[in-house]
Amino acid sequence: MYKVVENAEAAVKDIPSNCTIMLGGFGLCGIPENCIAALVESGVTGLTCISNNAGVDDFGLGLMLQTRQIKKMISSYVGENDEFERQLLAGELEVELTPQGTLAERIRAGGAGIPAFYTQTGFGTEVAEGKEIREFNGKKHVMETALTADFAIVKAWKGDHSGNLIFKATARNFNPMMAMAGKITIAEVEELVPNGELNANEIHIPGIFVQRIFQGVTYEKRIEQLTVQKSKA
Repeated sequence: MYKVVENAEAAVKDIPSNCTIMLGGFGLCGIPENCIAALVESGVTGLTCISNNAGVDDFGLGLMLQTRQIKKMISSYVGENDEFERQLLAGELEVELTPQGTLAERIRAGGAGIPAFYTQTGFGTEVAEGKEIREFNGKKHVMETALTADFAIVKAWKGDHSGNLIFKATARNFNPMMAMAGKITIAEVEELVPNGELNANEIHIPGIFVQRIFQGVTYEKRIEQLTVQKSKA
């Protein structure tokens, strides 16, 4: 199976409206910038997006919120995005808030074929409403179901033509587990190399989980919040 595609537009061209997409990243770190831009241009709508958060107003998934392409967000953090807040409060966007660790485990479970698991996190809060509660070792646990997606879109540092991926530092975040939980996984990489050039001991995600890969361009790699020491002068 030949996995290399020309660019982001080619990678996402068959993503239909009203499907479910996982998008890697934590804040603005390790997000698939090229694919998000291509999705904005494609005009798909009614999307359910699974991501830790929704970027900021003018970058990341915030761009897709501006164009009203997202119907529902499954995420753990919704701060620093005024449009996200406005749509949520206006009832224009459905939001399923999930504790961050629980979100990560739901995605990991989806990729591992585990349908559900129990966790103490969220018991006694709105997070547990409508969910099964069981007691283990004298403590109440909430049952959480696994998450999968029609498409998983991830961003890696390096990849080869077979789809093997290496992530760099904290940009790894949710990307590896999402790569395993998508029916079709699309990987954009900063550097695409021929097979055999990656050190097998350094590969984080084997190519069996990746169906499409391309080398991205013009990564901005924005800093979400920059705090510097004030000058003493």
